[in-house]
Amino acid sequence: MKRTSRTADYLVASDFDQTLSFNDSGFVLSEMLGIAGFEEKVRGLSKTHLVQQGAELAYLLRHDPQFRGVRREHLVAAGKRVRLKKNVELLAEVFNEGLGNSRFSFYVISASPSDVVRSALEGIVPADHVFGTDLEFAANGEISAITRAAAGYGKVAVLQELEARLYISPDHTIYIGDGSSDQHVMQHVNSRDGHTIAVSEAKSIGRIAQRTVLSDNALSVLVPIFEEVLCWDSSRIREFFASHGLALQDWDKIRTDWLTFHEPAFTLLREPLLVG
Repeated sequence: MKRTSRTADYLVASDFDQTLSFNDSGFVLSEMLGIAGFEEKVRGLSKTHLVQQGAELAYLLRHDPQFRGVRREHLVAAGKRVRLKKNVELLAEVFNEGLGNSRFSFYVISASPSDVVRSALEGIVPADHVFGTDLEFAANGEISAITRAAAGYGKVAVLQELEARLYISPDHTIYIGDGSSDQHVMQHVNSRDGHTIAVSEAKSIGRIAQRTVLSDNALSVLVPIFEEVLCWDSSRIREFFASHGLALQDWDKIRTDWLTFHEPAFTLLREPLLVG
């Protein structure tokens, strides 16, 4: 049945690495397999602009000799090792149950391999609500191809597909992310009157996101949704958290202005010295 805006339906799409989790999936996988230098490899790829930001792990899995031995079971095992932020399960339950007269469809869009993310969120987010980088495996179990990468503009494509499938208008789309791989999709959501939430202090994403929330608790992203989307006041927000056994202890609303000044070097022009 086609939904309309009168039903107050919203699409909530979230990144995974360091948005719902504390660590990068690639770092967890590398540590598990004893592969050193993952962060250095990522920085090297970033400098060459060879791959979309966020898709570095997918590239390494396909082309780096050290990752040649990775199989699907390793990706699944790495997902089980990912440390999720507090109350990710409760966050998914809240969206599933709805808030007031509003309903929220919760999806995860990540540049990380789908097998890792689905494994990490098993029992929390349905597998068909997780969109990551899809890999193809050869008969010997080796990764043979990348069939789809949900990084950069790839996230925009997934988001548009979900809006069309769910009949969600762009202004009822909410995107949550933490880093440079979320810039394109956040700019896309902003340009269509949607809502963007950053969960990182990174200036690259803070300049784009409409709101920034810093916390180790996944439920923190509900605050801007309560305020900006549902127009709840602070008392009602505190009551909601209290109803789930959570006392909102510290809530500091601080706007940070990042300033850098460049002082030009002035050259003093003097009258030429005439020597007679």
